[in-house]
Amino acid sequence: MFAKKTSKNQLTLPKDIVKEFPGIDYFDVGIKDSKIVLSPVKIMPASASLSAIRDKIEQLGLTYEDVTNAVKWARRNKTK
Repeated sequence: MFAKKTSKNQLTLPKDIVKEFPGIDYFDVGIKDSKIVLSPVKIMPASASLSAIRDKIEQLGLTYEDVTNAVKWARRNKTK
């Protein structure tokens, strides 16, 4: 299947591909081995509970220090 990039750098995903991801509106975009990789992302609603967020952080193996360092990094790079 082909997808053409528009003048605004947009791609339209073919229907046959999209139907494999019902309910998914967002995709994480990355590059691997010189290929564009799309991974489906489920966006958590703002009403998600704090305990659910903490559970997700634990599942990912992130520590308090990891989160603290990430916040420091984001704040440092925000002004650049």
